[in-house]
Amino acid sequence: MLLSLSPHSVENNCSMSRALKTLRVVQWAMLASILLYGILGEVLGPRARAVDPNLNYLFSTLGVAIVGVIFVVRRTLVLRAASSLALHPDDLISLHHWRTGYFASYALCDALALFGLVLRFMGCNFQQSVPFYIGGFVLLFFFKPREPVRESTS
Repeated sequence: MLLSLSPHSVENNCSMSRALKTLRVVQWAMLASILLYGILGEVLGPRARAVDPNLNYLFSTLGVAIVGVIFVVRRTLVLRAASSLALHPDDLISLHHWRTGYFASYALCDALALFGLVLRFMGCNFQQSVPFYIGGFVLLFFFKPREPVRESTS
């Protein structure tokens, strides 16, 4: 059986492979940066002192809002573009939306972890900062880039 590939499908497959590789590198670099935030906070951060509890409440509220935005970005950009790419793999606009959605969600996960570092430098102790580090790390870890595949209708 002879299989012929159009130049566009070969080019798009290369684009998808390149996008996946880039996203994986960015994901691992950002995971490493979150670990670095925790270390920097402990090594360079000030000694824990009494901090206004409202500050912690503010950052917690902002953290919850960021998590909500992460899921909205994934739903509106990543998942929609992935379903479009599964049907039309040569759609470069969908590929750009898909990739941008991953970058945006990764940046938001990193921002969540940065809240922990900021709290640590404002005088909070490690126990008050660690939920932000863990939240950013876990979300970033579980949002691995996956190549869009067409769902079977059987």
